[in-house]
Amino acid sequence: EVHLVESGGGLVQAGGSLRLSCVASGLTSEENAVGWFRQAPGKEREVVSCISRQDDSTYSADSVKGRFTISADNARNTVTLQMNSLKPEDTAVYTCAALDTTGPVSTGCSYYGMGYWGKGTLVTVSS
Repeated sequence: EVHLVESGGGLVQAGGSLRLSCVASGLTSEENAVGWFRQAPGKEREVVSCISRQDDSTYSADSVKGRFTISADNARNTVTLQMNSLKPEDTAVYTCAALDTTGPVSTGCSYYGMGYWGKGTLVTVSS
């Protein structure tokens, strides 16, 4: 079965950095991408970034471009989200997901079905 575990969340001051890690197991070729999503209290979940397990192509939301970088290991089962220049509005629960995307990852992270989701890790950015 598919299992994803996130780590690296915590409390950081605005302008600081955090590195999140997602370790996935049990993935098949159908899960062609791994993505990071976030949800703040009272707000809808939103895409942060995702990476193809096939060719390492990536997509990042405009709100994090230039600040966050997604990468994967050689097996593309461990995915890292390096977050720099953090802002208070980045505060959210960040969750990793294995996805069967509907199109090229470079165009976005939309996916078929429910995906496979980790439990999430909390990132809090103070003013």
